[in-house]
Amino acid sequence: MARVVISEFMDAPGVAQLAAAHDVVYDATLVDDPQRLRSLAGGADALVVRNRTQVRGDLLAALVRCKVVARLGVGLDNIDTEACATRGIAVIPAVGANARSVAEYVIASAMLLMRGIYRSTDEVIAGGWPRGALSNGREIGGKVLGLIGFGSIGRVTARLAQGVGMRVMAFDALLSPNDRVHAEAGVEAAGLDAVLAAADVVSLHVPLLASTRGLIDAARIAAMKPGAVLVNAARGGIVDEAALVAALKSGHLGGAALDVFVVEPLPAGNVFAGCPNLLLTPHIAGPSKESSTRISMLIAERVLEALH
Repeated sequence: MARVVISEFMDAPGVAQLAAAHDVVYDATLVDDPQRLRSLAGGADALVVRNRTQVRGDLLAALVRCKVVARLGVGLDNIDTEACATRGIAVIPAVGANARSVAEYVIASAMLLMRGIYRSTDEVIAGGWPRGALSNGREIGGKVLGLIGFGSIGRVTARLAQGVGMRVMAFDALLSPNDRVHAEAGVEAAGLDAVLAAADVVSLHVPLLASTRGLIDAARIAAMKPGAVLVNAARGGIVDEAALVAALKSGHLGGAALDVFVVEPLPAGNVFAGCPNLLLTPHIAGPSKESSTRISMLIAERVLEALH
């Protein structure tokens, strides 16, 4: 029987599936007790984390018998994957399990931003009736969605967008423009600059790497279509936050939805104060009631396979 340490929230069915076969230490607050976490890590054959547990440095060094680190999510920037590979530790993300949730977030955010309807609640409650000011919103049907990254989440987002009448373009540095996945999805493959210039809505679906840090900088934001909407539910650091704010304040961009930030939670006095046409959410595009269950069950199954 192996020992599995779970340092952040995991749905009960997934925990129960692991506990039926192995010794499980589950404490969703372990991430906030580094000393205890390191102590437990020394006896762990598997470590299950979300995005806050930093699997590097002292914690990684403590994983002396660990065979697998499983991520209840997709992004791996909190895990030193190269060091894990050197130590013979398999890293398992929950690829695809939250794709639907993120895709729905992207389309819903784009619709809200293009119509502008999210801004009226307080005024209507107070007796105002800003019907004229809000009657010039744009429909999403017939518009172009530009996907930067065309992996599992990008492909589900493309299907949802096509379902509401959008045309979809995609750029993915890891895919050839002639890759059949584009034709199969009914998506036009194009270069990064072409996608940014043509899209009414740009949605980011790339990991945070050296090559993607600052990818959407001031120059690329300036090259976007006037009035376009940007959605980032991927990783903070991909977008130059100050440049984005400047583009929103100038009116060059029509709106932005950000679920991820360079620093999370946002510090007081951050650059977004007073910025118009902006939706901010606390890194919740991936989690939903349904996706959390899918993620936990998938990771439980993959950990059991790895420990078999």
